[in-house]
Amino acid sequence: MSSPHENRSSMAAQPERSLAPDIARGLMLALIALANVMIYLYGRPYGLRQHIVERDVLDRVTTFLMVTFVDGRAYPLFAALFGYGIVRIADRLRSEGASERTVSAALRRRSVILIGFGFVHALVAFSGDVLGWYGLIGVVLAARTRMSDRALLTMAAGWLVVASALQGLVYANPEVTDQRGFLWSYAIDDPAEAAAWRLVEWLMTPFGLLSVVSAVLVGMWAGRHRILERPSAYRRLLRVTATTGILAGIVGGVGMAAATVGIWTPPFPAIALLSWAHILTGVLAGFGTLALIAILVPAREPGPVMRALQATGRRSLSAYLAQTVVFAMLLPAHTLGWGATLGTAGAAALALCTWLTTVAVSAGLERRGLPGPAERLMRRLRRINGSAGVTRMQP
Repeated sequence: MSSPHENRSSMAAQPERSLAPDIARGLMLALIALANVMIYLYGRPYGLRQHIVERDVLDRVTTFLMVTFVDGRAYPLFAALFGYGIVRIADRLRSEGASERTVSAALRRRSVILIGFGFVHALVAFSGDVLGWYGLIGVVLAARTRMSDRALLTMAAGWLVVASALQGLVYANPEVTDQRGFLWSYAIDDPAEAAAWRLVEWLMTPFGLLSVVSAVLVGMWAGRHRILERPSAYRRLLRVTATTGILAGIVGGVGMAAATVGIWTPPFPAIALLSWAHILTGVLAGFGTLALIAILVPAREPGPVMRALQATGRRSLSAYLAQTVVFAMLLPAHTLGWGATLGTAGAAALALCTWLTTVAVSAGLERRGLPGPAERLMRRLRRINGSAGVTRMQP
């Protein structure tokens, strides 16, 4: 068992870490909170993308902004950072003299641990968990960190075209219904029945996140070139990516957003096309957002806000799970049931308040030199599994 002194030493031993990846993780968690909290709303008619049908103007505006800027955009950003981390961990192990076999084994162990975290996360509270899906992707890619740049980018592009079309169909049902099309557990009163359904839903979650595989592959390519750690060397690429990616995300998002809030009612073929474009451009928007963060992150000593975001990024697993703790206590039918009455705008406010709380707590832990509780547990699990040399386990 590690002592507090050891934990402080471990955290203090990382001053050379690049700011951009951690700050990106810290900011990303705000988008993740916004995306996840909407899943908990129930007890009203459901429309496109399983958003509840709203009549209040503020709620409808919030839904429009959510579909344009968050839905299908937050998790590709998450995935790109995950892929970036895979390669940086592999490079660090190689620099310490590890063989390719050892590197692959360490990455597989890391990914299996994530799957375990995801299983418990889904069973206890949140079937929309992505840790298990990312862990499975990590298992598959653990022995493929040496793929050529061309192979990584070609696979990413090919997968994105097909996966976004399939994933788009998942979200293309235009019918307004009183029952969810998926993630039914949040409206179930009985805790045991809800837990059983959560495991079923967890196994279904990857079908709504197929396109993130492309983001992981591009993140691996970016990690190989250390783009986030050397933004000055890739200034032009980052500017082009930020501009085109974010604009593509907006253009690809507004049509689906307008249909979701009822501004227009296109026929199913048009909805399917809009849904495909929404998913595809969401991945591009994730890249654009990450590039913008890399451009804006200061090269010198960060200010207090950036330090707090960096601290959150260093504890991103704990912060991600903490969001679920708050939402699961307040929103489902088998707990306090706020999800039956809270509107989209109120849910968004709850999500942002929760995120800000995790930022404040993370900053406090940073000042004390302490890791997050989930990161501490992962470190212990790595030691049990003989992979103590892997010092980072960020999702």
